[in-house]
Amino acid sequence: MQKAKRVLIMGLPGSGKTTLAKNVVKFLKADWLNADKIRGKHKDWDFTKVGIIRQVKRMNSLANKSKKNFVVADFVCPINKQRLIFKPDYIIWMDTIKKSRFQSMNRIFKRPTKYNLRLTKKTLKFNLKKTQTKLTNFFKK
Repeated sequence: MQKAKRVLIMGLPGSGKTTLAKNVVKFLKADWLNADKIRGKHKDWDFTKVGIIRQVKRMNSLANKSKKNFVVADFVCPINKQRLIFKPDYIIWMDTIKKSRFQSMNRIFKRPTKYNLRLTKKTLKFNLKKTQTKLTNFFKK
C-alpha cells in the first residue's frame, strides 16, 4: 500500500489549526493527528525541546501506520527539526496571531521559511474553499 500523503497544519497555539484541520480532514477523508489529543493520551505535556521532539516522533510513527491516502496533523511545530522529522508533503502555516498565551512557546517558535500555504487574519475568511482548491491542485501533480 502507498504511504499516506502528509498535510501539516502548523502555527502558534490559538491560531486556528484545529478548526481548519476538522474541515480538511473531512474534505480529504484523512486520518487526523491532533497533537493535544495525542499528548493527552500519553500524558506527556513536556514542552521542552526534548519533549516536542519526542512528540513529533510519536506523530511521525502514527502517520506511518495510516491506511488512508492522507494524514492531517495539526500541531504547533515550533522548531524546524520537527518539520524535518515529520516530513510533511504539504504545509499550511496558520499565521493568524503574532503571540500565543504561552510565553514559552512564543520564545521557541520559529516562523517557517518553507510552506505551501500561509493563512493570515486577512486571508482566513476564504481559507476553507481556497485551501481545498490548493490541496486538490497540489496532490493532482
